Amino acid sequence: MTGNTIPGDDRCSRRTVLKGIGALGAASVGTVVPSGLATAVGTSAVYQYYHTDWTKITANLSTLAEQGYDAIQVPPAQRSRLDRSHQRGVTDPPLGYQPVDYTDFDSVFGTEAEYETMVETAHDHGLDVIADAVINHMAANDDFRGAPGYTFADLPYFSSQDFHPQDPIDYDDPESVEDDWLVGLKDLKMESSYVRGQLENYVEKYANLGVDGIRWDAAKHVPESFFQNYANQWAADLGLWTVGEVLQGSVDYCQGYADTGMSVTDYPLYYTMKQDAFHSGGDLRALDGAGLVDQSPFRSLTFVSNHDSGPPEYEKLAYAYILTYEGYPRVYSNRIGIEDGDVRNLLWIRNNLAGGAANTRYVDRDLYVYERSGNLLVGLNRASSQRSAWVSTGWSSTTLNDYSGNAGNVSTASDGRVQVSVPPTGWVCYAPA
Repeated sequence: MTGNTIPGDDRCSRRTVLKGIGALGAASVGTVVPSGLATAVGTSAVYQYYHTDWTKITANLSTLAEQGYDAIQVPPAQRSRLDRSHQRGVTDPPLGYQPVDYTDFDSVFGTEAEYETMVETAHDHGLDVIADAVINHMAANDDFRGAPGYTFADLPYFSSQDFHPQDPIDYDDPESVEDDWLVGLKDLKMESSYVRGQLENYVEKYANLGVDGIRWDAAKHVPESFFQNYANQWAADLGLWTVGEVLQGSVDYCQGYADTGMSVTDYPLYYTMKQDAFHSGGDLRALDGAGLVDQSPFRSLTFVSNHDSGPPEYEKLAYAYILTYEGYPRVYSNRIGIEDGDVRNLLWIRNNLAGGAANTRYVDRDLYVYERSGNLLVGLNRASSQRSAWVSTGWSSTTLNDYSGNAGNVSTASDGRVQVSVPPTGWVCYAPA
């Protein structure tokens, strides 16, 4: 697929290199990025599936590859409590997140054989597969809308001694966040070598089915030390890339998990986009320096929405941002269809033009212009009318084509300056012809 290779080496995907960085674990903090990688980071994106059968995903894979994605994220594969008869909506309640048996991969989404076929087909189309792994807890005990609840006896590999005492989480107490029961779900004792052995077998089962990466569900409810000393090392030994779901708005909090050797969902950036930037009363100045992505771009998985968190008012404008900015962006299937034309164009721009570090060229309340170091100039406009500004660029006396299709071509002056005009609540993407 176009844009998936590191310049100068057509044998090596960008995510393969990032997996190598991730495999360094905590020792990689402050790692010098290999020469040439900076131009590769930012190429391609993840398409996140949720509550979708393996056979349906398999049928979509050729289209996703043609769109320009390089990976898919799929729901948990293990047998879990609850099925579609319990559904009150697309995401309510979440299916797959109440594990019963880590060894049984016949689930509400399909059989283990269908899962393996999905992985193999994804690879045939040049797509990696990121598996969702639920490691913090097992299924709840309570009944759900009349359905029989699971007792400890219903969990074939665990007993009461493998769980922390049943207490609700006190979010003002960091130890409680890690050790108490999340919405009634039995919290596993990570300090137990037996529990860790079961979790390691779970990760190995995923690896044996051919997946390329793991998303650690509810990572903020698991001690950083578990990832530092165990989980990320298991994954690295199996050649798996990892990303933790850290649902927290603090960059420093997320950085702590990133420092264990994995990527992290960039909730600080998400909250900035939704609450501060991409809505009718927003301010794009909030984006300048925001999120984990501006501190650790090689560890940031950026996103606009997911199954837990809805999009900002100007959803497509937010996608124009993350798909042209640094970090590793993810697109959510229940909001963006597999053949969305705007996203397809932005993916092409990302795969072919969006390399290098991001540098702010201009920002005010409504207009944000940044350059990807000599490769791409992007303008975002939050206002309901066209906005323009003169900005500096890295190109002298150069014609720049607008690859967004939203504006005409422009030419820079001898000093590199150019006037950028952006349509209402829209974007432009300029690069040398």
